[in-house]
Amino acid sequence: MFRRHPLLSIVTVLYLGFVGWLTLSPSLPFGDGTDGVVWRVLRALDEFPGARWLDYSDVEFAANIAMFAPIGMFFVLLFGRARWWLAMLLSVALSCAIELAQLLFFTTRVADVRDIVSNSTGAIVGAVVVLILTAGKARQLRREATARRNASVRASDRQPAYQRW
Repeated sequence: MFRRHPLLSIVTVLYLGFVGWLTLSPSLPFGDGTDGVVWRVLRALDEFPGARWLDYSDVEFAANIAMFAPIGMFFVLLFGRARWWLAMLLSVALSCAIELAQLLFFTTRVADVRDIVSNSTGAIVGAVVVLILTAGKARQLRREATARRNASVRASDRQPAYQRW
């Protein structure tokens, strides 16, 4: 897996490091909590009267989905389409591990079941997007493999009967 996709492996490890830094650093990496990315998005949304119903937890939930979507994508690409379930399972396990670490080791962090739900949702969405985007190529490869198999069967049918035994 890592030998077949060395660049993708490096990008995945770097992204996982970024997510780890973002979710496990003892203090908020982007400011004091009122000037962070989520608050900037909320201030921008406040300019639109139709979006004023969105609050901090809604934007944070969406941000967690967006943050974990690439993880689901990277895992499916690394493990392959046939192991999509492993990519989703590992993503959910990673989310649970992050929340458990926040609960046990970081007093400045708050572990929340909603984060597990949003992170897992993001990873599953990312995995499904990759499965959809690669479906056409997978169908083409299956057709080519079937055609090669059929061609080899037809070639063996042309052999005289005494050679087939």
